[in-house]
Amino acid sequence: MQGLGRAAKSAAKSLAQASTESKNSALQAAATAIREQRDQLLAANRADLEQATQRGISSSLRDRLVLNEQRIEAMARGIEEIIALADPIGSVIASWTRPNGLKIERVRVPLGVVGIIYESRPNVTADAGALCLKSGNAVILRGGSESSRSTAAIHACLVAGLRAAGLPEAAIQIVPTTDRAAVGYMLSSMTQYINVVVPRGGRSLVERVQAEARVPVIGHLDGNCHVYVDRDADVTMARDIVLNAKLRRTGVCGAAETVLFDRAGAAAAPVLKALLDAGCEVRGDETLQRLDPRIVPATEADWSTEYLDSIIAAKVVEGVDEAIAHIARYGSAHTESILTTNQATAERFLGGVDSAIVLHNASTQFADGGEFGMGAEIGISTDKFHARGPVGVEQLTSYKYVVRGSGQIRPV
Repeated sequence: MQGLGRAAKSAAKSLAQASTESKNSALQAAATAIREQRDQLLAANRADLEQATQRGISSSLRDRLVLNEQRIEAMARGIEEIIALADPIGSVIASWTRPNGLKIERVRVPLGVVGIIYESRPNVTADAGALCLKSGNAVILRGGSESSRSTAAIHACLVAGLRAAGLPEAAIQIVPTTDRAAVGYMLSSMTQYINVVVPRGGRSLVERVQAEARVPVIGHLDGNCHVYVDRDADVTMARDIVLNAKLRRTGVCGAAETVLFDRAGAAAAPVLKALLDAGCEVRGDETLQRLDPRIVPATEADWSTEYLDSIIAAKVVEGVDEAIAHIARYGSAHTESILTTNQATAERFLGGVDSAIVLHNASTQFADGGEFGMGAEIGISTDKFHARGPVGVEQLTSYKYVVRGSGQIRPV
């Protein structure tokens, strides 16, 4: 682990000075390698899936673990989208001149070495490696044991890209052990090497990282996301959006976990029927239970639960203000959506909900860096320091002040 840290810190110095062209060249070579090594990636993933099945992995975690031809192509395209992004390093965020003639610039710089600890999702290896490289950061990746073979195969493609571009191969490293003790060591004993840690996984992982880390952490605990269906919602639109928000992929952090209905609206019955007909379990309050015998009673715990499964909590509220209050009490400050044709109500919701992402008439499953035009993301941060929302290239930078003078001295 100490060797990984020393190599990463050395690589970070080189990357901070690397040209945009060399970084993009490495990324394009990595994307090409991912496509060319498709069969090897699929074989590695099949081995991971077989092991996961033997361990009795949940359906939601299995969905995150699976690689197929479409997801492999999506990884390669995601890297190419990162190539197309402007290089943030060296860009001037702001500049001004003082009365004494000093010219001051605030300039973007890399964070340094990023440690990323994640579970299940092998695609995080490609996304995180590419984002860190583009933003001039070295990265140490620690994937979950359930995806170790897939992670290693993807990492080999990234290293091939670095090698082709003449950049240090230690710029993107993986922890070569699945021993859980390695996580603790990263968090507590590598502060001289790692500048920031990003956890991406379940609540237990993120809580452990936040509790043990001796460096700054960018992360979120839960994706307890809400859709509020207002009295002025278009019923057909509401049905389609709620179905997508819940069921497109139930295991992602942007999946809706609670749907709130304005008591004065007419969308509850058709929306809930569509969910139930699609095989989703609905846990509703007493009012909603009267609409369909298939709706089971909700408990207090349901309002704050991230199911990551085909289950949704449903409740009637007395208008937008009660919806905002419910989200403030039970939500995780991740992603919330309002469905309404009333612009004033929409603005009240968008301004009143204090979450990282708020949407109007759109699915919560758009909570994704790629969908935001950021190429990819390392995760969705619900923190307010250092980054919030999708963590992409710009969010993996800091800044420094560059001051240019012409002989000025400060008076006594």
